[in-house]
Amino acid sequence: MDPKRLIIMSTLAFTIAFGMWSDEKSAAAAGLAPKPDVRPPLAKNASSQEDRFLQALGAPSDEAIQEALYNGKSLADIAVNNEVDVQSIIDLQVAELTSQLDERLSSGSLALHEYESHKSELTEIITRSVYG
Repeated sequence: MDPKRLIIMSTLAFTIAFGMWSDEKSAAAAGLAPKPDVRPPLAKNASSQEDRFLQALGAPSDEAIQEALYNGKSLADIAVNNEVDVQSIIDLQVAELTSQLDERLSSGSLALHEYESHKSELTEIITRSVYG
């Protein structure tokens, strides 16, 4: 498997797993089941987020991005090939994930210290992911 793809997939898997673990831990500590509408804000806005992401990358489709990633290109490579500023891709992803963290904090599914910890790592994790 391509090392870049492995890094991207590992980062995504870690983020999802850590988010699920922290939700379960919070629910168990409160003695409550997780709220059904708390998880995933992505489902509510998935198409608009995907559209913004495609536009920001200058890519014609999600399939084109997947194909490029599969062929060993990073998101930064895709952006540069489409004459797009790589920092705008990083900023967009940080903003979207920050919004999700904000929603989880306000819904009570994420403790303040968890929120601050996750938020402090976002830019670094996303930057590493974008550059592969």
